Amino acid sequence: MTTFAPDADHAPRSALLGALVADAVAMPVHWYYDQRALDRDYGAITGYAAPKSPHPDSILWRSQWTAPAKEFDILREQAAFWGKRGVHYHQFLAAGENTLNYRLAVELFEFLRRHRDYDPERWLDRYVAVMLEPGWHRDTYVEEYHRHFFTNLGAGRKPINSGVRDIHIGGLVPVPAIVAALGPRYPELRRIVRVHVGLTHKDDEVLAAADVFVRMLVDVLPRPEAAPRTVAEAATALRESILEHGRDWISAAKLRGWEGLSDRQLVGGTLSSACYIEEAFPAALALAWRHAGDFAAGVCANASCGGDNCHRGVVVGGLLGATAPIPAEFLVGLASGAKVTSS
Repeated sequence: MTTFAPDADHAPRSALLGALVADAVAMPVHWYYDQRALDRDYGAITGYAAPKSPHPDSILWRSQWTAPAKEFDILREQAAFWGKRGVHYHQFLAAGENTLNYRLAVELFEFLRRHRDYDPERWLDRYVAVMLEPGWHRDTYVEEYHRHFFTNLGAGRKPINSGVRDIHIGGLVPVPAIVAALGPRYPELRRIVRVHVGLTHKDDEVLAAADVFVRMLVDVLPRPEAAPRTVAEAATALRESILEHGRDWISAAKLRGWEGLSDRQLVGGTLSSACYIEEAFPAALALAWRHAGDFAAGVCANASCGGDNCHRGVVVGGLLGATAPIPAEFLVGLASGAKVTSS
């Protein structure tokens, strides 16, 4: 398979592909907070791997959800694994497959390509349908925002009113899919991103981060009329964009202060490796800054830091995929890749 280079024709889809790759690379080590256990179980992260059981940091044993009625049961057969120790969140996925939120991002990409426009209510109908379709995904873990949404739906709320305030970086996962499907110059792109993310994540910080993220993608994606850039030039443009658009989240002074830290000392030490947007978004931006121009190094570093690496990956992989070539071996092994490249 040919490597997608960061040119004007391919770059919007490369941003989505980069996010999908970052998720699939991180999937087996998702929510590992003990980095020694991560190293013991998987060694150096260099590509895709299947998840191993048991998962030493799994908290599914203390997680529970009861569907409001059978017709709103989004766990189905996976419910049997909730409440048990050591269960891997993604135990039934194969190497190179994507987790649930990214499966939904690919579904959104295909949906927007078919309809050529964004209609939130029509999307919510599709979202509800696939989440309730047996066998549509094989993920054991279903994030809180999905559970809250279907609890509210089962209580009689309309889909458009079933979202909740959710403060997790997973809310950013749809952003590259929207940009890839509609294009970075699509009218009211920022408004569409805000509306879409707000369907499930009604939190001001998540919405602000989504707006910063889409502005960065639009900024760094090459314009058709512009001269081709080298990888080094694209990396410089990415770093400049992170500082310009991300100034409420990160700064040049902070980045300089972190220069002596390893990726793991920074993400998992100075900054939390958890899912909460307040530190997860700056952590993702810092990794993208550090590894600008080197896609493989960036997505593997993100995975190796553990924590909510899958959802940080939408930012790290999305920004690096938009500005640097994605090595062919990542595209060959990506299960969802053909749905993006052939659409």
